[in-house]
Amino acid sequence: MPADLMLIAYDGTENSKRAVEYAGRFLSAERAVVLTAWEPMVRQAARMSGLSGVMQPEWVPDEDSEDIALTDAKTVNVEGLDLARSVGLNAEGRTAECLTTIWTTIVEAADELNADIIVAGTRGTTGLKSLLQSSVADHVLRHCHRPVLIVPPGR
Repeated sequence: MPADLMLIAYDGTENSKRAVEYAGRFLSAERAVVLTAWEPMVRQAARMSGLSGVMQPEWVPDEDSEDIALTDAKTVNVEGLDLARSVGLNAEGRTAECLTTIWTTIVEAADELNADIIVAGTRGTTGLKSLLQSSVADHVLRHCHRPVLIVPPGR
């Protein structure tokens, strides 16, 4: 019996493309939502300047134009949506603004939509590197209370 809704986290990387392909190959659902999380440029700039120790410039985004990060997220999301449809999924696209972390945004979207399963790709890091770079997919798995399909990278 197919699920009602699967949520696919998509960021345009090869690993997220692979996750979409595996979702189409192994899962069935009435609907699939391809989610691309994005962070506004002003917050990205603040985070990066904080990490570098440099004072943040007084930059205020132009209210009349769309944030470039949102524009990019929409483009990436359309790519993921096209891929999901090409593998046979009844898919719709969605972007979500990241207020804290990417994994939190994914979990919150799954909760909001009441998704039956979350699909995500992973970088597949191991050892010391995995301790230094936390995985979005790993955090989703640890913090959500629904099934998660994590697709590892190819060889």
